[in-house]
Amino acid sequence: MKGLFATRSGFSGLVLRLFLAVVFFPHGAQKVLGWFGGYGFTGTLNFFTNMMHVPMVLALAVFAAEFLGPIALAAGFLTRLAALGILLDMIGAVAMIHAHNGFFMNWAGKTPPVEGFEFHLLAIAIALALIIGGAGELSVDQAIAGEDA
Repeated sequence: MKGLFATRSGFSGLVLRLFLAVVFFPHGAQKVLGWFGGYGFTGTLNFFTNMMHVPMVLALAVFAAEFLGPIALAAGFLTRLAALGILLDMIGAVAMIHAHNGFFMNWAGKTPPVEGFEFHLLAIAIALALIIGGAGELSVDQAIAGEDA
């Protein structure tokens, strides 16, 4: 269990987890709270389950990864688990929606908007780095694991 909390010292883990948290929290807040123009919990859950035919358990896992994951990352608590959730979320988003749109995001403002998967690859890489190296400095994980981690 201690391995889950072990982390490399240094500030790279701190920087990676804080930036990933800042980028993902608005996505989760859209889905769960309806902030930032989102449809909120019920609206998004209905869209996922009825329109996209995503099983409810997977829809709830997406909500957890995008809403609770960034909160955990900001605190540096269960960093590897939170990063794994985001990594799997991004793989699912690429496989279900973005792969057929190509690599690039909608830089040209095409209508309807078609987003490629370049953003998702960056999120996957950051999440993978956190899974490998841990939370870094100023994290709950580091406090739990002790200074010798």
